[in-house]
Amino acid sequence: QVQLVESGGTLVQAGGSLRLSCAASGRTFSQYAMAWFRQAPGKERKFVAAISTTGNSLRYADSVKGRFTASRDNAKSTVYLQMNSLKPEDKAVYYCAMGSRAWFYSRMADINEYPSWGQGTQVTVSS
Repeated sequence: QVQLVESGGTLVQAGGSLRLSCAASGRTFSQYAMAWFRQAPGKERKFVAAISTTGNSLRYADSVKGRFTASRDNAKSTVYLQMNSLKPEDKAVYYCAMGSRAWFYSRMADINEYPSWGQGTQVTVSS
């Protein structure tokens, strides 16, 4: 059984930075793509970033390109999301997800590609 535990969410001022972490267990972490999604109050969960098994392939939502960076440490079974230049509209619950394959670029933003999810961590950005 896969377990994903996010951490690092907190209140930060606009323009600030934050790094989220997601520790995985219960599955061979290095064999699966990982992703970050976020969900604002009253809105659907949306794709933020995805990273391949090796970390060499990445995909980002247009809204975070140039500001957010996904990375992973397979030795620690952990995926990260570095968030810079945060904006009030980045406020959401951030979820990490484990994919069902190593990488397939065109599918990586599809929520249905991810059978395993963490419980989420709240990020609040004050203006």
